[in-house]
Amino acid sequence: MRTVFLGTSEFAVAVLRRLAGSPHRPALVISRPDRRRGRGRRLAPPPVAQAARELGLELDQPQSINQDEPRAMIASARPDVVCVCAFGALITEPLLSAHPMLNVHPSLLPRWRGAAPIERAIMAGDERTGVSIMRVTAGLDSGPVCLAQAEAIESTDTYGTLSERLQELGGELLVRALTRSRPCIEQDDALASYAEKISAGDRLLDPVRPAIELERMVRALTPHIGAHVELEDGKWLGVREARALADDEAPITLGTLSLEGSRPVLGCAWGALELMVVQPAGRRPISAEDYLRGLQGRGSP
Repeated sequence: MRTVFLGTSEFAVAVLRRLAGSPHRPALVISRPDRRRGRGRRLAPPPVAQAARELGLELDQPQSINQDEPRAMIASARPDVVCVCAFGALITEPLLSAHPMLNVHPSLLPRWRGAAPIERAIMAGDERTGVSIMRVTAGLDSGPVCLAQAEAIESTDTYGTLSERLQELGGELLVRALTRSRPCIEQDDALASYAEKISAGDRLLDPVRPAIELERMVRALTPHIGAHVELEDGKWLGVREARALADDEAPITLGTLSLEGSRPVLGCAWGALELMVVQPAGRRPISAEDYLRGLQGRGSP
């Protein structure tokens, strides 16, 4: 099939590479505009734009996909299907109805429609997630599902490890869906759940919650966003790896961050959270042991 690919994030790169290596190599790739990133605030292309250039694919980065010019570019590519993966912008009429569109969504729809399905699945303690290939409609990830496959969520999975497996699976399922036409089944809206975008509040490890929930939060936000605890001086300490402890393993007062042992331990409503890899402000992640040694070297408690 002749395809056009719409994508932006690192997750979409693996899907694009798989599509480019198949008989359905995109005639055109559309990504979001370059953005300023990092401390230097330098303009940098989104991962999909960079990958498209490396693959020798025609690329466009319009301000809005729904403007006349990008719509005309898509039409001139004469796609049989427009493939969408982690594009990050709303597609509206008349583009929405101009071409058949398939979206690669990293969940088992209708569970976890929305912006952060991988993070929300880990946070919720789901035992499995997966990838769904669905037709794009006006609703939020509510179109008919053409193909889906489950993937187990391991107890040690982070966003990074799980998304790596899901993006590879997404590429395979998309190529399979394009190679062999399948009936698409309407979703049951009554079973839908929504994966809201990660907010600042989602990143704070609040000790009034059970330690096991905080451990899942850390895994869900590592390595791309990051969770953190609030220190006594009001500063934040990033947490990149943590382990839930039972009450009898570390009987610590609720809300107290103990720095007395070999690693910091946060007292929670149920159990405690042992911090294993942390990230002080403005620095790279380090082991919790090195962090405590640094505090002792400065004479901090």
